[in-house]
Amino acid sequence: MLGLAATGPLRIMPASPLVWINGLHMTEQRPIAVLGGGSFGTAVANLLAENGHQVRLWMRDPEQAEAIRVNRENPRYLKGIKILPAVDAVTDLQATLEACDLCFVALPSSALRAVLVPHAERLSGKLLVSLTKGIEAHTFKLMSEILEEIAPQARIGVLSGPNLAREIAEHALTATVVASEDEALCQQVQEALHGRTFRVYASADRYGVELGGALKNVYAIIAGMAVALGMGENTKSMLITRALAEMTRFAVNQGANPMTFLGLAGVGDLIVTCSSPKSRNYQVGFALGQGLSLEDAVTRLGEVAEGVNTLKVLKAKAQDAGVYMPLVAGLHAILFEGRTLDQVIELLMRGEPKTDVDFISTSGFN
Repeated sequence: MLGLAATGPLRIMPASPLVWINGLHMTEQRPIAVLGGGSFGTAVANLLAENGHQVRLWMRDPEQAEAIRVNRENPRYLKGIKILPAVDAVTDLQATLEACDLCFVALPSSALRAVLVPHAERLSGKLLVSLTKGIEAHTFKLMSEILEEIAPQARIGVLSGPNLAREIAEHALTATVVASEDEALCQQVQEALHGRTFRVYASADRYGVELGGALKNVYAIIAGMAVALGMGENTKSMLITRALAEMTRFAVNQGANPMTFLGLAGVGDLIVTCSSPKSRNYQVGFALGQGLSLEDAVTRLGEVAEGVNTLKVLKAKAQDAGVYMPLVAGLHAILFEGRTLDQVIELLMRGEPKTDVDFISTSGFN
């Protein structure tokens, strides 16, 4: 079934560029690429290696690649996690793309287009699975849409869910969603990644799954601020629940399936991102709640916090579409208009009450 990860003997798929037999012996296997050496890309590379695959982990920083080759550790992003020998840290993107048919793309949203456009011809016919939860600023395109634009002959999918990279790397029980209209691609990703601590479900709603992964980052910043300011459990629960309503309202307006947001890529990802200090966007919000400037909060993090970039384009898009998103507007006012979280919550509480679960209907949003 498409909706279940493979758990029994794996069948041979003749049309696939990868061939598995009984999940053990592999013939004609080509390495799998992971493009991007951040925390999530590194964790996924290790997962693939644990499942018996040769992995090319491509990164732009030669020193970082050398550190992995020598010390078998990614000191900048996943310090203390041993990287398996089957993961080969490389810096030659052309050679990586020529050697691999299945490519997981874990590049920052701001860099993805610039990195891949020069290699557009080499991407033709590849299986490209985006791991990046972000939105391109000037186009409001999701990462899979950019991949589709760069490589129209490629087969495109996305991977999203409540997936904190360090927990994956430490083998905490985790589930995720691979989404694509291409059922065979979903099956191949399930077979490549499914393991004893990592379960992969499938969805045909690529847009909804990917949009959920991008939007939740904004609300994680709000949640981190609320914790730093000592707000109560009721308040945090209200913020997370209303965030889900906002996310779904916007997504449905843009054409996504509202039911997608009741799954791992919606409410599941929202909960973990808004409640865990391991979340990068939560950490930025927490630093802001402690009184740091946005610049200092991002500098302290030392990694990309996609929620900050997403917030700017999301507020403008929601305004243009006439979608009611008071939390998004409020966070924008805090970060860029000099408001405080207390003021934003006060405005939220004074706002006109709406229906609770308004996303049951796909029309009539205010």
